Amino acid sequence: MNEMELKYGCNPNQKPARVFMEEGELPVTVLNGRPGFINLLDALNGWQLVKELKEATGMPAATSFKHVSPAGAAIGRPLSDTLKQIYYTDDVELTPLACAYARARGADRMSSFGDFISLSDKCDKATALLIKKEVSDGIIAPDYDDDALEILKAKKKGGYCVLKIDPNYVPAATEKKQVFGVTFEQGHNFIKLDENALSNIVTENKSLTKEEKDNLIIALIVLKYTQSNSVCYVKDGQAIGIGAGQQSRIHCTRLAGDKADKWWLRQAPQVLGLDFKADIKRADRDNTIDVYTSDDYDDVLAEGVWQNFFNTKPAVFTREERKAWIAKNTDVALGSDAFFPFGDNIERAHRSGVKVIAQPGGSVRDDNVIECANKYNMTMCFNGIRLFHH
Repeated sequence: MNEMELKYGCNPNQKPARVFMEEGELPVTVLNGRPGFINLLDALNGWQLVKELKEATGMPAATSFKHVSPAGAAIGRPLSDTLKQIYYTDDVELTPLACAYARARGADRMSSFGDFISLSDKCDKATALLIKKEVSDGIIAPDYDDDALEILKAKKKGGYCVLKIDPNYVPAATEKKQVFGVTFEQGHNFIKLDENALSNIVTENKSLTKEEKDNLIIALIVLKYTQSNSVCYVKDGQAIGIGAGQQSRIHCTRLAGDKADKWWLRQAPQVLGLDFKADIKRADRDNTIDVYTSDDYDDVLAEGVWQNFFNTKPAVFTREERKAWIAKNTDVALGSDAFFPFGDNIERAHRSGVKVIAQPGGSVRDDNVIECANKYNMTMCFNGIRLFHH
């Protein structure tokens, strides 16, 4: 099949809509449901991301996409007991692929709500059972176990979008895009992101452990498929904060850092000990935690309100307590898709536990940025690689 009709384009009024191949067959097969325009954009970008993560690390990978940028991405490292609790997986079987998806979905649960999932490996039953409990629009994977496929087909009253990708498909060397009737053409971004992108260390601290290198490579691969400007914080093989599509790189760094802080705050004793009502839904719980860990905590702790969420009223998680807990986060890696223009970026990254950075360099203010990184004994690589994605 070289053509597929879609429900509609980016918006319901944009009809008709289709995807097609000018040469050859579509690399995607629909096993269930009916994909939309944005579904396929998420699926095809997400598949490229997890394929590259698998090739770079040798481990199963997953990503949770929302509106053409990843909300989370990870490789399948085992989960700690704390991560199992905050990812709602403390009572289920976890395969490496299931761990990858739990991490990808759980890092920024607010952004991942209604995601499109991409898996690097054949979807197994354990992963399908995790997906079954989440609000999601669809999934793409190279294959599915029979029992996993039946579980997924039952989602959304049988309308869940399940796509199968040809893992051997290689795109044409030249790609095209139309805007306002004008056709743009460029070479496909085949750049390979590996340790070679980390060789030019510009700070006084020249050390990079294997763990730090892996995290930086993961960050760079995530950035390759994130709407620019973009910044990605990574820890323990998973993105913990992605700032996408901001006009200002400083704001982008702050956004990603705020998300990384939220991920870390979910692991604080004050949050782990919240006495939620048994019937509260996951989305409501996630939103409540998000508000509770902010300066707007009174929105969920006010009298007559907290009773909707909790059996017992929690103590306020004060700004000072939150700041002290965030200071305990360490060993975070940061990648940027373009140069950092100001030391402010480094200052903000430091507050979220960043120790190593990979960025293109090339700003007229590189000296200021390097000086700031040296101040915090960071290791920073300039790789000259721009990773803009539109």
